[in-house]
Amino acid sequence: MEEARRHWIDHGWQDAADGMAMVTSITRVQQILQARIDEVLRPLELTFARYELLMLLSFSRAGRLPLSVIGARLQVHPASVTNAVDRLEAQGFVERQAHPTDRRTRLAAITDPGRKVALEGTDRLNEQVFRRIPLADEDLQDLHRVLRSVRHHAGDF
Repeated sequence: MEEARRHWIDHGWQDAADGMAMVTSITRVQQILQARIDEVLRPLELTFARYELLMLLSFSRAGRLPLSVIGARLQVHPASVTNAVDRLEAQGFVERQAHPTDRRTRLAAITDPGRKVALEGTDRLNEQVFRRIPLADEDLQDLHRVLRSVRHHAGDF
């Protein structure tokens, strides 16, 4: 990436070189972290997207949410929510339920096996990924703050 940055500067794009290096670095770090997360969750037959959905349901008051709310909170397309719920339902980790007051709305509800696998996934991710980020706590907090600012300016809130 330093070589690419140097080329950007050599080609007269000094004002974009740092931005290019930052974007390229973030993209590569995301790939590295995603590969590690996939490796940790694979034995549980989970993807990170399905793990996030299980955790969202487990954190909800009733353990169930409308599919539209899941999509909004996870910031994913409705088709992605449907696909993830289908797969989790086939695994016995969630079940679809009728909404108590709106016949048009379906809920995804976490099951006991879903709660169990979500907690196991959390333990594994905490131990093997989240606690092993090779940065000091202060650096992690600074990076989170900086990335939050980028996300905010992009309208991600």
